[in-house]
Amino acid sequence: MAELLAVALITVLAVVSPGADFAMTVRNSYLYGRTPGLLSAAGISLGVLVHVTYTILGVGLLISHSPSVFTVIKFAGAAYLVYIGCRTFAKRTQLDIDLSNGPTISRMQALRTGFLTNALNPKTTLFVVSTFTQIVHADTPVWRQAGYGLFMSLAHLVWFTTAALFFSNDRLRARMLRRQVLLNRVIGSVLVGLGVALALTPATQ
Repeated sequence: MAELLAVALITVLAVVSPGADFAMTVRNSYLYGRTPGLLSAAGISLGVLVHVTYTILGVGLLISHSPSVFTVIKFAGAAYLVYIGCRTFAKRTQLDIDLSNGPTISRMQALRTGFLTNALNPKTTLFVVSTFTQIVHADTPVWRQAGYGLFMSLAHLVWFTTAALFFSNDRLRARMLRRQVLLNRVIGSVLVGLGVALALTPATQ
C-alpha cells in the first residue's frame, strides 16, 4: 500500500506541474476548440505509455542481471526528483503560452501533437524512469508494474482532459496563473521531500 501511495503522489505532483504538455493542451484548446484539446490530452496519455513500456522492459532486465547497477540508478532517480523539486520551487516566471492565430487542425493532427509532445519529452523520460527505479524490485510482478504505468497514463489523461475542458475559461486561467508561484513552491517542496525519503529507504530485494 505504501508503494502504491508513493507512486500515486509522485505521479500527481509531476502531472500538475506546468510544462510542455500543459502548454500544448492549453494552446490547442484556445486556438482550435474543445475537441482538438481533448485529442491532445489523449495523445499525451498515449505518449506516457511509450515511456512506461521501455522503462518496464529495461528496468526489469537491469534488476535481474545487476542489482548493484539498479542501486546506482535508484539514487540517481531520487536525485532527479530532488533536482526537479528544487527547480520547481525556484521557478518564478509564469507559463508562456503561444496564443497566436493559426489554421484549423484535423483530429489526427491534434492527437499526434499531444503524442509527440510527450513521447519526445526527455523530462517525461526521466520522470518515468526515476519513479520506477524507486518502486520496482526483483519480485515486483509485471502486472503490478503495468498497473503503475496505466495509472501514470490515466493521471495524465484526467489532468489534461480537465485542462482542455475548462482552461479556455478566462476566469479560471487568471486564477491559476496568479497562484502559479505558490503552486510551484508547494509541489517543489513535496518532490524534494519524496526524493530524500526514497533515497534513504533501503530497497527490498
